[in-house]
Amino acid sequence: MEELYLEDCYINEFDAIVESVIDERYVVLDRTAFYPEAGGQPYDTGFLYCAGKGYPVVSVRKADGRILHEVGTSELNEGDAVRGVINWDRRYLLMRYHTACHILSAIIHNETGAKISGNQLSEDKTRVDFSLEEFDREQLKAYEAKVNDVIDKKVPLSIEMMDREEAFKIPSIVKLKDAFPPDVLYIRVITIAGIDRQACGGTHVVSTGEIPHIEVFKAENKGKNNRRIYFRFRE
Repeated sequence: MEELYLEDCYINEFDAIVESVIDERYVVLDRTAFYPEAGGQPYDTGFLYCAGKGYPVVSVRKADGRILHEVGTSELNEGDAVRGVINWDRRYLLMRYHTACHILSAIIHNETGAKISGNQLSEDKTRVDFSLEEFDREQLKAYEAKVNDVIDKKVPLSIEMMDREEAFKIPSIVKLKDAFPPDVLYIRVITIAGIDRQACGGTHVVSTGEIPHIEVFKAENKGKNNRRIYFRFRE
């Protein structure tokens, strides 16, 4: 399956052929721009259109190396030509949140050396988990201000597929070496110029200038040295 979102995150309509339909509701296509839930980023929603009829895509996930588009009720069959249309407002919101999450995570790591242990995006907020003995409100406001400064500078972002050995020369990626099976020959690398360089399979904007200012509005202690902060976009 050709995963169109890996090279161009702005594709929101595409043509494809149905390869199979599982249990009458999971549609497998030969190519897709729908993002399957992974890495803290929710799945895309939208429609598959065929012969004048629209089938709502209510979830998207990967299973056994295939991307499954769940539709409510399907009359689609193997070989059908379909047009996929993504809910762009949702996708674009998550793209901006994901890039903002990379910026904030990089700033926290660079300022404190903290290891980022996870993140979760949603349509109204995003959380970042990291290891740090303690933090205070002034620290959080400082991180927020630095993220917004990067946003204001309209820093470009690039996406490239790198040979695994080349990718492992990047310090932030070599730490994840054991996470990539030997059969993974290429690694997708997201670079925010002068800010961050990470292996990531998610969708992102091409400039930080597309992101609204953020506000950090909540902080939690999740156990010894485990911290969680939440941010959202300012209206």
